[in-house]
Amino acid sequence: MTEHYLAVDIGASSGRVLAGEVQNGKITIQELHRFENRLIQKDKQLCWDIEHLFNEIKQGIHKSKQAGMSPASIGIDTWAVDFVLLDENDELLTDAVAYRDRRTDGMMEEVFQLIGKKELYERTGIQFQKFNTIFQLYSLKKNHPELLKRAKTFLMIPDYLNFLLTGKKANEYTNATTTQLMKADEQNWDQSLLKNLGINVEMFQEIKSPKSILGQLRPELQEEFGFDLEVILPATHDTGSAVAAVPEEEDTIYISSGTWSLIGVENQFPITKQNSYVSNFTNEGGVEGTYRFLKNIMGLWMIQEVRRNYQKKYSFSELVQMAKEASHFTSIVNVNDDRYLLPHHMIEEIRNECRETKQAIPITPGEVARTVFMSLAESYKQAVEEIEAITGRRFSKINVIGGGSQNEYLNQLIANVTQKEVYAGPIEATAIGNLSLQLMALKKVNNLLEARQMIRRSFAIQTYISMEGRDMK
Repeated sequence: MTEHYLAVDIGASSGRVLAGEVQNGKITIQELHRFENRLIQKDKQLCWDIEHLFNEIKQGIHKSKQAGMSPASIGIDTWAVDFVLLDENDELLTDAVAYRDRRTDGMMEEVFQLIGKKELYERTGIQFQKFNTIFQLYSLKKNHPELLKRAKTFLMIPDYLNFLLTGKKANEYTNATTTQLMKADEQNWDQSLLKNLGINVEMFQEIKSPKSILGQLRPELQEEFGFDLEVILPATHDTGSAVAAVPEEEDTIYISSGTWSLIGVENQFPITKQNSYVSNFTNEGGVEGTYRFLKNIMGLWMIQEVRRNYQKKYSFSELVQMAKEASHFTSIVNVNDDRYLLPHHMIEEIRNECRETKQAIPITPGEVARTVFMSLAESYKQAVEEIEAITGRRFSKINVIGGGSQNEYLNQLIANVTQKEVYAGPIEATAIGNLSLQLMALKKVNNLLEARQMIRRSFAIQTYISMEGRDMK
């Protein structure tokens, strides 16, 4: 009987439970369950419905049994930075407040009064974003100090979901690095930084590396499902799992393309020198002792919001086609401007910036979509140039992974503006990386290089070369 492994991949708008298996040296995957992830208003804050997410994970496990599977393991990955706090009875003390909530407005500047911005970067190596965990916690300390005093356990979103499965508490390394509360050159919490900020050091858990076997299901869940399985920590930060699935790893810049775009390279050490600080690059924890030296770019969130502003009248493929037909339009916006993080109306914000910068204002859906795609491609080009300048290396290839790798138009634009070969795929990079790390934990695959070779054999990769100056219609 074929052995199956379950990957739970939850993003900002949806989640999936997928089953993977290995046959003839290749990974195959199938989607068992897909569900919506949504922000809800709770006590005047934007929150994730964590109970809903856990129930959907259980649904996915039930569906694996209905499909005749008895999976050996399960691994969960989600987005980064968000967390919950538990009290002395392991009950939720806080809601799972979302990074898009405005509670961190102004917090970054207040933290810099306690520790200098440059010193904070040199210690943690993490890109400054106003929603980083450090600023979320400082907001709690300032506005709800009683909650921090009562908190006994700090768990990030996948950590908490794993706790619900197993009853065991741990902070997984790749996600923990995104808090901006860890030492850049150590797999440990920066205790002096936490004390300086007045944040309780004791609530943080032991940090466990990807490929760690956390434990088995709680007895009541074993009874509910009718079987047991190992709960394994992949890279619980979805980008960490996605990068583990990059098949073209040598001399390659990766773009993990989804709601956010994460563009960077793998390093054996963090880079915290002046030019990486000025360019606001991050050094997030990777797999097998690597660092993901990357920049966080707004990503396809912008086109998702544009589509929503048009009441979903157009499909994404229709927006792409209309963008192609608007090839005459050349306006560019700064996709990393905070105005696009949670705008009241994305299209109006795009038009406002074009107006402010005295560029042509996009009117038609095609012009709006073209502005988004061209702006993303230009932001990638800038990041590529910064990566090459900071690392002192030249890269010949860009590997686009994740759901955004299906956007052939954007892939071609990236090839055009960067003048580099672009490889697109695998589409399900995050789930594939998640599964690969489970296979490594279970000794089915020896190491990351072997896993990547298997991924390269298993999934189709599309290639794009520059067509600058040619008709892309």
